[in-house]
Amino acid sequence: MSLHTNRHKRFPSLFFDFYPWVKTGYTCRFGGALCYAELGTMITKSGGEYSYLTEAFGPIVAYLYSWTTIMVLKPSSFAIISLSFAEYASSSFYPGCTPPVVVTKCLAAAAIIMIVGVNCLSVKLASYVQNIFTLAKLFIILVIIVAGIVMLAKGNTENLSNAFVGTSSSFGAIGLAFYNGLWAYDGWNQLNFITEELKQPSRNLPLAILIGIPLVSVCYVLVNVAYFTVMTATELLLSPAVALTFGDRVLYPVSWIVPLFVVFSTFGSANGSCFTAGRLAYVSGREGHMVKILSYISLRHYTPAPALMFNGLLSLIYIIPADINTLINYFSFAQWAFYGLTALALIVMRFTRKELHRPVKVPIVIPGLIFLVSFYLVLAPIIDKPEMEYLYCSIFIFSGLLLYYPFVYRKVKWVCKLMRPITMYLQLLMEVVPPDKTQ
Repeated sequence: MSLHTNRHKRFPSLFFDFYPWVKTGYTCRFGGALCYAELGTMITKSGGEYSYLTEAFGPIVAYLYSWTTIMVLKPSSFAIISLSFAEYASSSFYPGCTPPVVVTKCLAAAAIIMIVGVNCLSVKLASYVQNIFTLAKLFIILVIIVAGIVMLAKGNTENLSNAFVGTSSSFGAIGLAFYNGLWAYDGWNQLNFITEELKQPSRNLPLAILIGIPLVSVCYVLVNVAYFTVMTATELLLSPAVALTFGDRVLYPVSWIVPLFVVFSTFGSANGSCFTAGRLAYVSGREGHMVKILSYISLRHYTPAPALMFNGLLSLIYIIPADINTLINYFSFAQWAFYGLTALALIVMRFTRKELHRPVKVPIVIPGLIFLVSFYLVLAPIIDKPEMEYLYCSIFIFSGLLLYYPFVYRKVKWVCKLMRPITMYLQLLMEVVPPDKTQ
C-alpha cells in the first residue's frame, strides 16, 4: 500500500492529506534544511548527522545514531522504496487486482540487488542513473499535475470540498500524520551524507537544499490535489497504486505511461537511498564504530562496496515482513530524536566551536524551533497512544551500548584477534583495501 493511502487510512480527512504535505515541506525548507546547510558547510565530512553529533556530543551519541540508522532506518527505507517500485512494476500485469505478495517481494529483491550492483561498480554510473531517473520523475509529476489542472478546469472539485470533515485534533494523531509526510521528505538531508564527494560544498550544498525543498513541496501538494479531482477518499484507500488508478481514469489510452514512469521514479529514489546509506556505513567503519571492513574501498572501482553490500543485505531481510510500514511508525520517533539532537548540536557548537568557518549561518532561533518540533514529534504519539513497541524500539537503540563498551571503547583483544582473519578473508574476496591505500 502506498504511503499516501497508509496515512489516509489512519486519518480519513482531506485536511490530513494536504496539511502534512504543506507543513512538513515548510518545516524542512525553512527549518531543517537551513540548519543542515550550515552544518554541511561548517563540517565538510561525509556521514550527515553522524559527523555533526560526533563533533558536538562525542562518540557515544554518534554511535547510537549510526547503530540505529545503519541497522534499521536506512535499510528499511531502501526496502520500502523497492517494494513500492515492485508494486507499480507488477500492477500492469494484474489489472483489477493486487499483485501476489511473492511477486512484489521478488521484484523488490531483484531491484535491491541491481541497485547495489550499480553503486558498487561506479560512482559515476550511479550518479548518471540518479540524474536520468530524476528527470523521469519530474516528467510524470508534470503530466499528473497538468492532467489535474485540466480536471479542475472541467469542474471536478466535489472531492476537494469539506476538507476538514473527519479531522482529528488528537495530540498523537497529528504527530503520526507528520511522521508519514516527513518520511516522504526524508531525502532533504541526503547530500550531507556525501559532502566529501561534492564539488564546492560551501556553494552547492545550500543551493541544492534551498532549491530542492520548495520544488518538492509544491510538486507533492499539486499531485495530491490532482488525485482528488478524480478519486474519492474511499477509492484512494482501496487503490493499491494510486497513480496507476489516476492514469487509467484520466490518461486513457496512454495511461501506460504512468506506471512506467512511476517505476522509473521509485527506482531512482531507491538508488539515491542506497547511495547515501553506503556512505554512512563507510564513515562509521572508518571511525571505528562499525566493523573495519565497512570502511574499505573497492580497489578496482573506488566505491565503498562492503558498506553498500551490507546495506543491501539488510534491506533484503526487511522486505520479508508482511507490513514494513509499521516499522516506519515505531522507529520514526527515533529518527526525529536524532534530528532534534542535530539541531541542538548546531546550537551547542555556536558556543563550543566558535572557531569553525561558517559560510552559511542561520539565526539561532531556527535550530531552537526545529529542536522543539522534533521533541513534539517524538513524544506526541507515545503520549497519545502508548504502546509496547515504542519501548522495544528504545531498548534496541540503547542495546547498542552493550556492543559499544567492549568492542568500540575497550577494544577487547580477543575480538580483535577474531576479526582480523575475517576482515582479511573478506578483503581478499571483495578485492577491497583501507581508504588510505587508495590515495
